[in-house]
Amino acid sequence: MKMHPLRQPLHNEIHARPPESVQLPTAITHVVMWLAPDDRARSLAHLCSLLADHHLASPQPGATHMRADFGAFRLRWEMHTEFVSYTFMRDLPQSPVAGGDAGAGAGAGAVGKAIEAVDTVWLSELPGECLCQMHVTVLAQDDVSRAASVRAALQEAALIGSTVGEGEVEVYTDFSIQADGASQMLLCVGALSPRRLGRLVQRLLEIETYRMAALLGLPEARNSISMLSRGESELASLAMAIRTADSQDEPELLDRLTRLAGEVEGQYAATHSRFSASNAYFDLVRRRIDDIAEVRLENLQSIKEFMQRRLTPAMNTCEWSQRRQQNLSERISRMSNLLRTRVEIEQQDSNRELLSAMNQRQALQLKLQSTVEGLSVAAITYYLTGLLGYLSKGAQHVGWPWSPDVTMAAAVPVIAFSIWWLLKRAHRAIKND
Repeated sequence: MKMHPLRQPLHNEIHARPPESVQLPTAITHVVMWLAPDDRARSLAHLCSLLADHHLASPQPGATHMRADFGAFRLRWEMHTEFVSYTFMRDLPQSPVAGGDAGAGAGAGAVGKAIEAVDTVWLSELPGECLCQMHVTVLAQDDVSRAASVRAALQEAALIGSTVGEGEVEVYTDFSIQADGASQMLLCVGALSPRRLGRLVQRLLEIETYRMAALLGLPEARNSISMLSRGESELASLAMAIRTADSQDEPELLDRLTRLAGEVEGQYAATHSRFSASNAYFDLVRRRIDDIAEVRLENLQSIKEFMQRRLTPAMNTCEWSQRRQQNLSERISRMSNLLRTRVEIEQQDSNRELLSAMNQRQALQLKLQSTVEGLSVAAITYYLTGLLGYLSKGAQHVGWPWSPDVTMAAAVPVIAFSIWWLLKRAHRAIKND
């Protein structure tokens, strides 16, 4: 059978970016680098340099994700449309005091970060700008000492917690940036398989990634407020001016309206892509939150509640700014149509007056032409009668019975009528054509 050329890539699309199985205990560091268009090739080359240093194969051409085991840590790399994510994972040693209290055992509460196993020079040279960095510590529920150590680093006043994974996992975070530039999340896991745990961790990391990506539209929305306010004020001023303006003021008003339309459309074109992307990222955040099926812990705010209180107003601001731009653009368009209609009506009146003047001039020309034609009949009759007189004088020598004067007098009515009749016939022929 002849295969469709896209069968293989389309089939593999549903298997793209599979979740990584997570064993207990594990430290995870998730880094998101925001890329400019020119940084994508550099980012891939930077990853290949790390793989080459560890004698590992580079990703295939066109690949957008890969997983690699470096021994001391594992890496999950994903290339997205606007950013690239690096997820570093390393297994933690088993707790020496399983089920003990927070102070049992010397150094029992020490918990390392996954990024500590990565070359710092290579990390410092990552192309792009760091948009998100989060440490995730995945521990067993009976690993009380290390869980207490991680939770102690979280701000109690901003602590967020809930149970997910059908109540088998407790999640704690404060969505705050700590001294090392990263936020912290703690997962206390009960009886949950490594693959289910991996899917859950992936969704939690995507919530943080897409949350930050969605908020990139907020500065654009705030920056557009002053321009929109100025544009609305200018449009209101133009509307009042159009009501009282005469035909001499219309070119200036049309110029002001055109400039305002250009400014609004320019800002809309510059921010439309960012606002659309923010809406898409926000939709992904809500979907991922619904996927983890949270159950609120007592006295703690859940992730969903936190996002509804903090992220939703920011997204509403972006949506309101986008809708305000669209409304202003539509109002400018209506105002332009109104002014254009007014100009067209005045042009029609001017054209009507011009046509009326042309008709008057044409009627005058016809009268003058008729007068000239009458004079032409007389002139042509005069010349032809003169020629006939000369002919009659010569004809007398060969027997012409009438004198030249009688001949000319008798010929005048005939010649005049013939010329008049020929002119009328020519007018009738032209009119019929």
